[in-house]
Amino acid sequence: MNVPKTITTYCPRCKKHTEHSVSLYKAGKQRSLSWGARRQERRQHGYGGQKYPELKRTAKTTKKMTAKLECKTCSHTVSRYRTRLRKMEIGG
Repeated sequence: MNVPKTITTYCPRCKKHTEHSVSLYKAGKQRSLSWGARRQERRQHGYGGQKYPELKRTAKTTKKMTAKLECKTCSHTVSRYRTRLRKMEIGG
């Protein structure tokens, strides 16, 4: 899917249509000391190892891509296009 680098769309903070810059959403680094990570580490200790069966073969061939729209006037970010795609090209 080809997406332009800039899109004119509604900004909820400005409450009008403004220019938005488009980028691909990327998840941030996970915290190693978060509660879920500590719990998983505790469950894997001792005899038995992995708590749940590890997934060997995935059923899906694509991933859900999310575009991040940032308003050029107030720099408010909105996510858009959360659909299954093989590839998302920005400005292509």
